Amino acid sequence: MSWMDTTAAKLQSLAASMYGGPMMFALPMLNFTPQQVAQVCETLEESGDIERLGRFLWSLPVNPTACEALNKNEAVLRARALVSFHTGNFRDLYHILENHRFTKESHAKLQAMWLEAHYQEAEKLRGRPLGPVDKYRVRKKFPLPRTIWDGEQKTHCFKERTRSLLREWYLQDPYPNPTKKRELAQGTGLTPTQVGNWFKNRRQRDRAAAAKNRLQHHQRLHSSSPVEGATSLYDDDDDDDDDIDMKDTSSITSSPPISPGGPETPPPAVLRLPASPHHVTTAH
Repeated sequence: MSWMDTTAAKLQSLAASMYGGPMMFALPMLNFTPQQVAQVCETLEESGDIERLGRFLWSLPVNPTACEALNKNEAVLRARALVSFHTGNFRDLYHILENHRFTKESHAKLQAMWLEAHYQEAEKLRGRPLGPVDKYRVRKKFPLPRTIWDGEQKTHCFKERTRSLLREWYLQDPYPNPTKKRELAQGTGLTPTQVGNWFKNRRQRDRAAAAKNRLQHHQRLHSSSPVEGATSLYDDDDDDDDDIDMKDTSSITSSPPISPGGPETPPPAVLRLPASPHHVTTAH
């Protein structure tokens, strides 16, 4: 049985329970209660039939009592947001997401729609596809509304307490072994691959900063005027190093990259502190 047949069967079952027997499947003729409307919206949302979901929403009653109940139902609001997104009506999408507080179970899907809608608008404005830096700037310009996130950093970024722990360990050892990666993963809620990616990106950023400082030092030795723009190796004012993809993909490796000149070596300015890091507690 196809998903369309399954959807129709579920709606026919609802109609049968309401009218005491089977009836022809015609959405505009059904007079659902708010709870049944929510169930139909969820069924059509799961089926992926956005066109039928849109037709169903348009067929709903417009009397004030019914509208008030439907406007407070999360499944109905989520369905309206989904239809608005797929029809390119981003203004309505933003209005729904910004003016109704959703439960955590709906956050991931609604966050994805919010970001993708802003990406599409930016692409249309610029006349070209967005790169990773462009998308990062869009996310900074249009942060997620508090109605669809928990107040922590977005899913594209590590949460602050996670970054603090990773930075602490990085100062101790920028090359954690697999056992340490697993320990950090358990303590931060990440995967070992994500931990490895963070350390790899941080090492690359520090190597670039060290190379820039060496170049500026060389220029100062051969120039009477000071060179501006010196970079601190551990300058954490720029969080771009932490804005990495949180998805655990097999195409990203957590092992140190091998350069043509041989294995990767630690940046000379990285110091290993004598104090032992705080232990990461793990659930047993």
